[in-house]
Amino acid sequence: MVLFRRSLGDILRSRRTELGLTLREVSGAARVSLGYISEIERGQKEASSELLASLCDALEMPLSDVLREVADAVALEEAAALVAAAPTPIAPRRAP
Repeated sequence: MVLFRRSLGDILRSRRTELGLTLREVSGAARVSLGYISEIERGQKEASSELLASLCDALEMPLSDVLREVADAVALEEAAALVAAAPTPIAPRRAP
C-alpha cells in the first residue's frame, strides 16, 4: 500500500532530521545502504521488519512508536477519504 510506505518514510525522515542525522550516519548505524534508506524515506521501497527494526535502533525510536504513528496517519487518511466520498444529502422538496 503506497499510503503506508509514504507515511512510514515521512516518519523516519522526520525523526532522522529531528536528531540532526544524515542518511550516511543512519546508514552506518543501521548497516543498511544509504540508497535503500533514501528510497524508504521517499516511499518508494518497503522495509522488512528486520530492516525497520535496525532503522529504529539507529534512530533511537521504538518500533512500536513508529508503527503507531504510521497507523494514526493511515487512519486520518482513511477518514478523510470517507468524508470526501460521502454522498451530499439532498434537501427535501417543498410542496407548492
